[in-house]
Amino acid sequence: MRITRRTLLALPAGVALAAGTSTPAHAAAPRPAIFVHGSAGSAMQFRVQAKRLASNGYPAQIIEAHEYDSPNIVAILAEVYAGLDARIDRLLAASGADRVDLLAHSLGTFVTQGYLNSSPARAARVAHYVNLDGRPAAALPGGVPTLAIWGEGDPARTVAGATNVHFPDQSHTQTVSSAESFTAIHRFLRGGDPRTTEVCPTRVAHVSGRAVLFPSNAGVTEARLEIYRVHPATGRRLGDRPAARAAVGAGGAFGPVPLDPHTRYEFALLRDGQSTHHFYFEPFRRSDSFVRLLTSRPGEGLGALVDTSDRHTALTIQRQKEWWGGEGDHLWINGQDILNPATAPHNRRVIGIFAFDDGSDGVTDLTAPLPEFIAQTFISGVDLFIPASARGTVEVTAQERGAGRTRLSVPAWPSSGHRVSLEFG
Repeated sequence: MRITRRTLLALPAGVALAAGTSTPAHAAAPRPAIFVHGSAGSAMQFRVQAKRLASNGYPAQIIEAHEYDSPNIVAILAEVYAGLDARIDRLLAASGADRVDLLAHSLGTFVTQGYLNSSPARAARVAHYVNLDGRPAAALPGGVPTLAIWGEGDPARTVAGATNVHFPDQSHTQTVSSAESFTAIHRFLRGGDPRTTEVCPTRVAHVSGRAVLFPSNAGVTEARLEIYRVHPATGRRLGDRPAARAAVGAGGAFGPVPLDPHTRYEFALLRDGQSTHHFYFEPFRRSDSFVRLLTSRPGEGLGALVDTSDRHTALTIQRQKEWWGGEGDHLWINGQDILNPATAPHNRRVIGIFAFDDGSDGVTDLTAPLPEFIAQTFISGVDLFIPASARGTVEVTAQERGAGRTRLSVPAWPSSGHRVSLEFG
């Protein structure tokens, strides 16, 4: 069955996408939902969908992500399968559910299809599978009822026997995070329309997650986390005392920490002998267990390629929807739009951008991306001089194609002692 965005939106409420579903699944409690990310990914790609599921009656504790070291997936595949077995065991025991639902994106569909096809016993514990813009298949993986969601690209891609939904105007990661995808997923898993595709606010947001090394998802060790309330216009701390302190435990886990859903916060990751890594988010409107603080060790990873000095600020900016330079997306840093067809080309599927003064020469050059960064999956880098200042502010404003603008201003921390990451959306 092939469904496009137009036909999806035209389907009457309550029409189930799952073949053989005769009664809306709303009558039963939701099953545990497990997300398996793609290459260089993490739980972050599913953050908004997890909160949408919770806004539609899912207990937050039955929504999880199964993370792994994607660059080494071939060598560790058996280990990843065994970990997924254990996760399913735990969730079934805790929830009392008969089976779980699996959702996977990109490389994660290779992992999940292989898992379902590896053993009838494994497939028997999965009620539904959602294949997000990833691997086609000649048959239902493990015989499990499947929804396959496809974005831009070859319209002939299908999972045979599945419900195949096509959003030809959506980019690769956007198919994971969009409201349209959520509607299709909810109909498939629950047999009817969601009550809302919004993230509904709560009085208190209980926030938890992991501090991890990018892209391996290995947990950060020997770290401390301080959380500060910040001014919405400047990102500067409102007082010297943190609103909360959280231990970073096994696997980099922290929280849950109760936060005000109307307040902006800075998460400061502290490690002895290393630069402080500051993370800034939009307000946490409801509880969120999929927060990931993506970092690296000194001298390792992409962070080692970032030039630093007392004179300039270095930023890493991401969102879970591709930046298309010259096609309606804009990203202004202190009034300078850093997106163009060269720095964020459509075909590179850029969701993360490093912005810093390459060579520490005080000169900006946005005519081309930094080659070491654009060569990485989903990453770009730009040579932008952002002056550092003890009392200065860096204004970062994102214009999303087809939507409005969002600003996340942050202090102008000197890159010699501080790393700064911003997450939009």
